[in-house]
Amino acid sequence: MAESSPQAGGMSNRVKVVVASSVALTFISFWRAAAIVLNDLASSAYYAGGIVEQDVGKSAPWFILGVMLFSFAVCAVYVESCTMFTRGGVYRVVKEALGGKMAKLSVSALMFDYILTGPISGVAAGQYIVSLLDEVGGFFARHGLFPQHLVDYFDSNIANAAHVNGASAVIAVLVIVYYWWENIKGIEESSDKALRIMQLTTVMVVILLLWAGYVALTRHVELPPFPTPGNLHFSEHALGFLKHSHMGRYFGLFGILMAAGNSILAMSGEESLAQVNRELEHPKFVNLKRAALVIFIYSTVFTGFVSILAVMLIPDAVRVPVYANNLIAGLVMSLNGPLFLRIAFRAFVVICGFLILSGAINTSIIGSNGVLSRMAEDGVLADWFRIPHKKFGTSYRTINMIAGLQIAVTIISRGSVEILGELYAFGVIWSFTSLAISMLVLRYKYHGKRAWKVPLNLKIGKIEIPIGLAAVTMVLSALAVTNLFTKSIATISGTIFSIIFFGIFVASERINRRKHAENAAKMKEHFQLTHEERIEREQLGIRPDCVLVAVRDANTLTHLRWVLQRIDTDDRKQRADFLRLRAEPVHEMRVYRRGRR
Repeated sequence: MAESSPQAGGMSNRVKVVVASSVALTFISFWRAAAIVLNDLASSAYYAGGIVEQDVGKSAPWFILGVMLFSFAVCAVYVESCTMFTRGGVYRVVKEALGGKMAKLSVSALMFDYILTGPISGVAAGQYIVSLLDEVGGFFARHGLFPQHLVDYFDSNIANAAHVNGASAVIAVLVIVYYWWENIKGIEESSDKALRIMQLTTVMVVILLLWAGYVALTRHVELPPFPTPGNLHFSEHALGFLKHSHMGRYFGLFGILMAAGNSILAMSGEESLAQVNRELEHPKFVNLKRAALVIFIYSTVFTGFVSILAVMLIPDAVRVPVYANNLIAGLVMSLNGPLFLRIAFRAFVVICGFLILSGAINTSIIGSNGVLSRMAEDGVLADWFRIPHKKFGTSYRTINMIAGLQIAVTIISRGSVEILGELYAFGVIWSFTSLAISMLVLRYKYHGKRAWKVPLNLKIGKIEIPIGLAAVTMVLSALAVTNLFTKSIATISGTIFSIIFFGIFVASERINRRKHAENAAKMKEHFQLTHEERIEREQLGIRPDCVLVAVRDANTLTHLRWVLQRIDTDDRKQRADFLRLRAEPVHEMRVYRRGRR
């Protein structure tokens, strides 16, 4: 807000900068926050079961269910981290606990997670769409609605992995390009849309579970085999670096860790809870716990129970060979009832799947951009990444980079869900592990009052032993180390990716320090920072002809520079018109930053 203020001894020009991070947000209920997170987390139900079964055998559903139950403990770690940091997230927590270098490494692993979210979600959606079209085409061809020679074509394509994977990759690329353009324009991640998608998906889940549960009872089918040494069958792909060793073929504790490590991708998306935390309405902490509970129950029931029912009802002859990458579709086709009714419900499943999986793609782009924006605010990323789009005002260069990497991964993987799932697990487990280790360190480093702690804390005198948090950290660390040896492709790819991103962060931070050293010194001489609980018109001395510019960091005034370049500060009418424009929150968010409505 530019104005002239009278000072003792005369007049001097001063600039007031209002640092406000949340005043432009419309706060949301815990239901809407849970819907946003579930658009990412619940989407794994569409592909996790098939991926894990190919790696560990028919006992896979029990590991998926176990991982989903364990996700409640991981969610508790995120809740504690959110109560300590206004903006939350892995970067802020790890930097506070372990320093800047470890924070950069953690964000590199998190970015690997986000980059893989787009391809695996898009390809999974494509798998459901392509397989439905092939099967419906075969159905019509066999009933004489298509020429006879198309019968063999559709039947062969149903089991043709190259055909299905290739077409799925094309669909994934198209969806990523669509959301890339929407984010370039400044898409608003509306909680209303996320809530409607989850409402529609909930209808589908309820029908599916009731129908499949009834069929399972009437057929008297058996539960999936429990994970005993004789029931675990690790594929060479799952053994990774240990495929030529006898170590990975023994069950024991290491075998459990291997199977659980393969299943960890089922609970990806927990990081989104930290992203939506700041937008929760009052009382924030109470609503945060409610959202976490809703997320846990919904994802556990959907992902865990669907995986169990799929193994119970889909015949072994077609479950992995035909329906491994679209397991819910196979479950629907294995139910009792008229064929046309099953196909119609399968189409409904595909529609819900496309909506929730494409929503995960959008969340990954928004989440990646949000994480990089926070790092840019701390001076880690060079100003080049933050230059706004000339027309839309968005950080288009980071969005271009994110979408470009997602498209490249999709093309390189050739639409293979199995390969993408292995890569995805690397980023998921290491981002969880770095956060848990950091929160454990902060228990001893920061002794201030917390709104909430992960339960099971033993207090002996003045010493508190965080048993619950330590147990979660040890489990995650063990899974992370195990995955290093059993996920060869992910270990090599993830390590290279993390090193490259870490190098970019380090080089960019050094460039920023050299570039802004002189400006920072001048800024300290000319800016007096005062902290206010409330921002009132009277406190700021706002006049009707002033321009109010909200920024997050007094050391990063890109938005103020953008305003000063586009407004004539001597033209009072133009200043008043611009102030009225800034009063509209949607325009403010679209011009300066992309946030959630």
